[in-house]
Amino acid sequence: MAEPKKGASVKDDSAMRIDAALVQELAELLSANELTEIEVEDGDRKIRVARQGAPVAAPASSVAVPAAPAATTAAAAPAEAEDLGNAVKSPMVGTAYLSAEPGVAPFVEVGKAVKAGDTLLIVEAMKVMNPILASSGGVVRKVLVSDGQPVEFDQPLVVVG
Repeated sequence: MAEPKKGASVKDDSAMRIDAALVQELAELLSANELTEIEVEDGDRKIRVARQGAPVAAPASSVAVPAAPAATTAAAAPAEAEDLGNAVKSPMVGTAYLSAEPGVAPFVEVGKAVKAGDTLLIVEAMKVMNPILASSGGVVRKVLVSDGQPVEFDQPLVVVG
């Protein structure tokens, strides 16, 4: 067996090989689904692609807008916070589906009673369908996502009360 020449490097098989096509595919998924980050793991290999959202600047306006009365704003804020207090949140980034397949009735509807462990919807992440289950029984108060909508980690999905 020949010795490597002096100054030549020995190939290190433990170094991570970057799959440029995979990174490109992940970047396209990021843009197509309006996500801020996506991560894949394959054994010891982990690839994370993230983008920063463009800062949104409010347009300058010379017209003064009257402020809403404080009582109205204060009353609306607690009601909205209360409604989302019992929200079931997404445990992952993915795509929400309200039914098992297209054309089939949704798992839940507003006003429908559910038991702990009932499937509320499905979040697809990397071609895996993940059922999102009710943690407790109650009545569905709000469905906060639409069928096929991209969802972020910790995003409220369904309010059960």
